Amino acid sequence: MLVENELFVPLVHISIGVLLFLLGYLVKVKQWNWLIAGYNTSSAEEQAKYDTVALCRGVGKLLYSLGSTLFAASLGFFLEASWITSMSWGLFIVGVIVFLVYANTGGRYKK
Repeated sequence: MLVENELFVPLVHISIGVLLFLLGYLVKVKQWNWLIAGYNTSSAEEQAKYDTVALCRGVGKLLYSLGSTLFAASLGFFLEASWITSMSWGLFIVGVIVFLVYANTGGRYKK
């Protein structure tokens, strides 16, 4: 069973997961594209080349999936199944890499 000091790590995972879900909602639903790094610092001419709705939808989905992997990691801590936590972190890293490759190839978010 987990003792008080061991609850810190899963609570951090849950807190960051909730934050990622909140940011995903703000980007995907509220279209807060200024939260997207790189997009918010580019010039207006450069931003006009991108489909903002599709970009926000894609980044929002990424943030939802990353939040979900952190919830799964905390579940692994509570169930004392380290393989769940390890697999969740692996999926987190793979998800980020796959999204970066997907978003930067083929002009997927360009108009």
